Amino acid sequence: MRKGIAVLITFIYCYIGIGVINNLEVETYSTIGSRGDEVRQIQTKLKNWGYYTGAIDGIYGNGTYNAVKKFQQKNGLTADGIAGSKTLSAMGISSSNMQSNNNVNLLARAINGEARGEPYEGQVAVGAVILNRVNNSSFPNTIAGVIYQSGAFDSVSDGQINMAPTTVATKAARDALNGWDPSGGSIYFFNPATSTSKWIWSRQIVKIIGKHYFAK
Repeated sequence: MRKGIAVLITFIYCYIGIGVINNLEVETYSTIGSRGDEVRQIQTKLKNWGYYTGAIDGIYGNGTYNAVKKFQQKNGLTADGIAGSKTLSAMGISSSNMQSNNNVNLLARAINGEARGEPYEGQVAVGAVILNRVNNSSFPNTIAGVIYQSGAFDSVSDGQINMAPTTVATKAARDALNGWDPSGGSIYFFNPATSTSKWIWSRQIVKIIGKHYFAK
């Protein structure tokens, strides 16, 4: 009986882990590269209001991005082109059922851009670093906020964040969101062969996985 209860508790924890991890608040968002029903809702609303003229294809491309910015400017919102919770609320879109999938997708795209080709454990560790930053008061408190923080990740600067993630990166994102942290609580990672930052070497190296050093 006790074993059955333990299994049930574990299942419940894993199920909610994508939404809340160690008091981690995840934010619903859509931005360039996102796909799905939520994007179609956004496009439909914006087209009806005259902000968007493209196809209702469920793909968050430049046309949708620019239309969202126009909507945000018109409605006194931060005009960043990202359909976050405030923007979606202003559009009248309830996205609670899509929240987890969106966060998995963005985290997977960040992992894909930063650690594609690295060992699987290393890809999960990169995702864990992003989530550790969300839980750290020195960083933004949402996944989107951490990833899009100015200068934080090369994959955002060079556009690789917009690539469709591999199946491996998506699986790594889910494992990180479910609580696996191979980084040992790190909030930084870098490749010593390509890093140009002298400051990063002042951080405590916690672990080395593949080509990446993970640090606090």
